[in-house]
Amino acid sequence: MGRLTARRRILRLGPDRAVQRVDALAVEEPLELRVGGQALSVTMRTPGHDVELAHGFLLTEGVIGSAADVATARYCQGTDPDGRQTYNVLDVALADGVAAPGPGVARNFTTTSSCGVCGKGALESVRLRTRHCPAGDAVVLDPAVLRKLPGALRSAQRVFDSTGGLHAAGLYESDGTAVAVREDVGRHNAVDKVLGAALLAGRVPASATVLMVSGRASFELVQKAAMAGVPTLAAVSAPSSLAAELAEDEGITLIGFLRGDSMNVYTRPDRLKLD
Repeated sequence: MGRLTARRRILRLGPDRAVQRVDALAVEEPLELRVGGQALSVTMRTPGHDVELAHGFLLTEGVIGSAADVATARYCQGTDPDGRQTYNVLDVALADGVAAPGPGVARNFTTTSSCGVCGKGALESVRLRTRHCPAGDAVVLDPAVLRKLPGALRSAQRVFDSTGGLHAAGLYESDGTAVAVREDVGRHNAVDKVLGAALLAGRVPASATVLMVSGRASFELVQKAAMAGVPTLAAVSAPSSLAAELAEDEGITLIGFLRGDSMNVYTRPDRLKLD
């Protein structure tokens, strides 16, 4: 696995002096995902948990529905100028009978760390049909538990503590117990890693769970939640209008501005236990 952080000498400017110091940066490297030896996507990510990332990506793109749909996931040969394995090319072999990704899944260019659905080959391929519809999930959520999730997520961000440069996502049981927490330079990658971890642990469909993210709630993150059967998506920042529309369509409880003692519930407030 590659490095998570890199050291770089910088000039720190304060109000009354300039100081030379060494700063820690979050590592960003490309990962080429291949399926059956054919290139499918290149994403800029933080190295680590790449197998989870691949499983989560394939799940949320509708290629697979369970861990059994993947036969193997192996790093391909790839070396840096010093001859060391880069661990930046991962090839997934699908199980017998699992259809290869359709043309709408492939990205036409490198997916940046800030991009999730960009690069899709056709507009109609952006909206996907889930195998694990969360609309009928009967989970009841205690707002007191939800209020603790931003702090729980932040306390698990170990690399963020040293770099300040990573997004985070966490999947939690309805009582606040963590299923998986991951960090990445890309918010969609962090979610894919979390959902991939859940898939490998046999927790998809992820019923009675909350997906907590450190940034805003976008259309792509709501769609990823829907593809994994997650009934609740919570974010510390705002959702987009399209995210709210999709959450309503998919029966997802969408929560934004989850900070301190308050939150905004945009869809499916019936899942919250209110006095």
